[in-house]
Amino acid sequence: MKNKIIIQILPVMPAFFAMGAVDLVGIASNYVKEDFKLSDTMANLFPSMVFLWFFIFSVPTGLLMNKIGRKNTVLLSLIVTALALIVPIVNYSFTCMLITFCLLGIGNTLIQVSLNPLISNVVTGNKLASTLTLGQFVKAIASFAAPLIAGWTALKFGNWRLLFPIYAAVTALSFLLLGAVKIKEEPYKTRSSFVDCFRLLGKWQILLLFIGIMAHVGIDVGINATAPKILMERIPSLTLTDAGFATSLYFLFRVAGCFSGMFILARFPIHKFFIVSVISMLLSSVGLCFFSHLSVLYVSLALVGFGNSNIFPILFSKAIQSMPEQKNEISGLMVMGISGGAVFPLLMGIASDGLKSQTGAILVLAILAVYLFFLSPVVKAGKK
Repeated sequence: MKNKIIIQILPVMPAFFAMGAVDLVGIASNYVKEDFKLSDTMANLFPSMVFLWFFIFSVPTGLLMNKIGRKNTVLLSLIVTALALIVPIVNYSFTCMLITFCLLGIGNTLIQVSLNPLISNVVTGNKLASTLTLGQFVKAIASFAAPLIAGWTALKFGNWRLLFPIYAAVTALSFLLLGAVKIKEEPYKTRSSFVDCFRLLGKWQILLLFIGIMAHVGIDVGINATAPKILMERIPSLTLTDAGFATSLYFLFRVAGCFSGMFILARFPIHKFFIVSVISMLLSSVGLCFFSHLSVLYVSLALVGFGNSNIFPILFSKAIQSMPEQKNEISGLMVMGISGGAVFPLLMGIASDGLKSQTGAILVLAILAVYLFFLSPVVKAGKK
């Protein structure tokens, strides 16, 4: 049985790497800002264009899964993601980058809604959170690699956009691997409507977890897009290529956090690990806000990377385990919370322009971390 599970899980994991392609929007928005001479607000519009689609398409994707199945929905998402990555290869302009980020958002909405519950067809019970964390570990590798690849191709070939064909190739490979594996999906008898899905937000636990995912993604996308700008503001001698390492450092510690989380979540109380994670993010906000020494800023980015690495699988698994009979609908709602990546980076850009400092963005991040801290009793609570 174990071998069968491993055979099914391994071809699915590259799809998590394709899922991580969405995080290249952070470093890409910094290069686009420089290329087209944009303000912080306009530059942060690009992440917002990606994550806006989570609000629009998450619930419809959950309903789509009822009709075509989870695996077919994941395969569809990989096609859309590949198309998104091809657009900048054909034409690099402000309009085409908007199209790219919109398609990335649509493709990532499809994959986020369908891939996590697809895993629940292979792994169940207490191991679900740790297996989802394994997926987040693979996703974090893709996120970590994007700024490094962009910086390397910029220095080596004078073209950071070579990042796109590399990720397009991996996405195509993910499609082929997943298409070749058979995964048995349980018959889904529920036929829910939009109203039925949104009615689930009337349950206090689901609502608070939904807002928690919005806060988690707001922090993730916000740091992704803002970290290089924070370093360049505090240390003006840094170039964008040098400061881009800040994003990689954040994702490096997300990788480390996901890797360690696979074991911690399988052996220790989830709510205690959740509290430690949130405290790490709060300490990070203090470091980013009040210090200008490069080593302290790096430690702060490492803390937020580690702290934010396991929030999504904890909240997501908590939500679907609270109502296992409505996994597709709950998945759609929880992934709709990823639209926090559209809302909060834009607010961070507005706050930074308003204060004429990246301190405005850090304050928004701190508020989100405070909300997650007060969410810990919900994570600790049993099924409601």
